[in-house]
Amino acid sequence: MRLDNKVALITGAGRGIGAGIAQRLVEAGAAVVVFDIDAERASSMAGNLARNGRALATHGDVANEDDARRAINRAVAEFGALDVLVNNAGIDRPGAVVDLTSEDWDRQLAVNLKGAFLFCKHAIPHMRGRGGAIVNISSAQALVAYEGYAAYGAAKAGLLGLTRALALDHGRDGIRANAVCPGYITSPMTDEWLARQPDPAATMRQVLSVHPLGRIGTPQDVGDAVLFLASDAASFISGTFLVVDGAMSVAGH
Repeated sequence: MRLDNKVALITGAGRGIGAGIAQRLVEAGAAVVVFDIDAERASSMAGNLARNGRALATHGDVANEDDARRAINRAVAEFGALDVLVNNAGIDRPGAVVDLTSEDWDRQLAVNLKGAFLFCKHAIPHMRGRGGAIVNISSAQALVAYEGYAAYGAAKAGLLGLTRALALDHGRDGIRANAVCPGYITSPMTDEWLARQPDPAATMRQVLSVHPLGRIGTPQDVGDAVLFLASDAASFISGTFLVVDGAMSVAGH
């Protein structure tokens, strides 16, 4: 599974899962564009990656079309092409439907779903005719509802629908589209969720108890899945999703 001479752009790559994906793709030989809403974080991550390969940083809001267009165009201008797009950026604001404000709902759908649409919209013209791979980072919550996460679950489920549409509409362009559905992963988002719990240590023990593999995942675990789907090893795989959750969901959780 190599990506030599390939160019990949990863949104939300300044930390957490996105950073793990970026690291894995650089190790596999790709030139990586780190996109993040935090310019300093993006720059720092790109600097670290550049020690072992080619990387550059760009920043903006995935839900802003001008920012998406600018990032895609910069990737092509700097590296000459765009072969892999990983839509990873996401936010998590808990709340049942009756508790969410319209602003909370709109922002989560904008970042978690519209952002992927915008980056695909501007990346696909650069992939047509030469091929490409799109990997959308969805969630186990797209498949199994979690109490109090109405907007997040809806957006992540929407990503699966978008993935199928991309695979159907652009397969003849040589573009494959797939999704990864992570479960619990060590990341800032998970840390922030734990910090909101009355007893974080007890909550983590409960989380571990529902994982047949006895641990939660790492950003590198997700990075390996993305690398597979982005590489020629998955050349006949499109329009589907890969669950990366340590068998948690098949255990009924």
